[in-house]
Amino acid sequence: MPTPNPFAPPSTARRLTAAIALVAAGVSTLMIVVFVVHRGFDIVVALVGLALAVAGAWWVVTERQTRRILGIVGVVAGLTVIGIALAQAFSAGDAMFMRLLAIALVLAVATACARHALIPDLHALDRIRTGQRPARPVLICNPRSGGGKVERFEIVAAAQELGVETVVLGSDDDLEQLARDAVSRGADCLGMAGGDGSQALVASVAVEHDLPFVCVSAGTRNHFAQDLGLDRDDPRQGLAAFVDGVERRVDHATVNGRLFVNNVSLGVYATIVAEESYRAEKAQTAATVLPDLLGHTSRPFDLQFTSPTGADVDGAFLILVSNNPYAGTATPDVASRHRLDTGTLGVISVSTTTGAEAARLMMRSAIGLRRSSPFWHEFTAETFEVRSRSGHALAGVDGEALDLTTPLRFRSHPRGLRLLVPADNVAVAARRRARDVDVRALVDIAAGRPPRI
Repeated sequence: MPTPNPFAPPSTARRLTAAIALVAAGVSTLMIVVFVVHRGFDIVVALVGLALAVAGAWWVVTERQTRRILGIVGVVAGLTVIGIALAQAFSAGDAMFMRLLAIALVLAVATACARHALIPDLHALDRIRTGQRPARPVLICNPRSGGGKVERFEIVAAAQELGVETVVLGSDDDLEQLARDAVSRGADCLGMAGGDGSQALVASVAVEHDLPFVCVSAGTRNHFAQDLGLDRDDPRQGLAAFVDGVERRVDHATVNGRLFVNNVSLGVYATIVAEESYRAEKAQTAATVLPDLLGHTSRPFDLQFTSPTGADVDGAFLILVSNNPYAGTATPDVASRHRLDTGTLGVISVSTTTGAEAARLMMRSAIGLRRSSPFWHEFTAETFEVRSRSGHALAGVDGEALDLTTPLRFRSHPRGLRLLVPADNVAVAARRRARDVDVRALVDIAAGRPPRI
């Protein structure tokens, strides 16, 4: 099947839906402004309650004894104020409900039309149908990942039925060495059935030898598979890539030369993950450690970086560097990446040190001004560097706790990973990418021009 031309003029149907999306977006914006003006006092009261609740929650998490009790009081007071504001706002009865319903419906129309207009162009990008199936594919399976998904879904037997050589990772085996051994035996495609950390390690060997890689989602969370649009509920579906696969080129990233497919976390999360008790008691470990890390007597984290604007940031308690940016809008999939081919790193950092600062940040976030906060740093970059005075930093690399030498040098490698995915993944990936609605692209389509993607 020929690949559609992303630079072809858009069809009349796509031009119409793009125009409807733009008009609906404008109407919804106007309706929201009118709503805010009409119920402005109630909104201000709700924001005050939010500030109280967030400041209290900060103390609950970061303090002990008396201060924690005061934090609980703050949370209760804040939630009470929010409840009063909502009760007052809805005291108008059906009229208020109808306004909110109308706003939701118009936004739904804008979103649906925008995605319909954008999907054909996104669908055409980065597709290369393989000319032949791999002759000697090898799938490495981690039987301990995901609570035993490999055994539960009979992945080894299913792969062997497809003619795929399988290697089961033993407790004393070196995963990277198993991948290299497979290449030395003549493997022309590597696959990994396991979690994100294992996926990244085997993918690094595939990249090194310019081999296609197959992701089989047999881990616990499988964020990489999720953001690729693969089926996380039934990892056997991913095996189809070995026999009837489509090649996708996606980005990977490195930190000091080590490949990662999801993200690297620095600061509080990396410190908690490094605790020996974390694997067995996650919540208890976090509750015990957080007051020492973020409490009023704690010291700032030894982490420094310079933003693209030239601003120097020192002491952030969280720095998250991702392979492609996470969705930045308030959507149900905000913690996912819609695209894996932007050629950029996503950087998010938080530098609040008190409950008051956390409250200020949350209030700005609630009204859509999060990026204007001095405590929130969010940007994309092709390369990024994090420094420390001590010469090292704890890092969570795709969920694996490591102690790395600083400076940490991050780099995006655009389309550096050759993936084999099931044929239906092309359409799934296109729909995911269309969730990032680009107003400029909609304007182009509505005007009859190929979108600038």
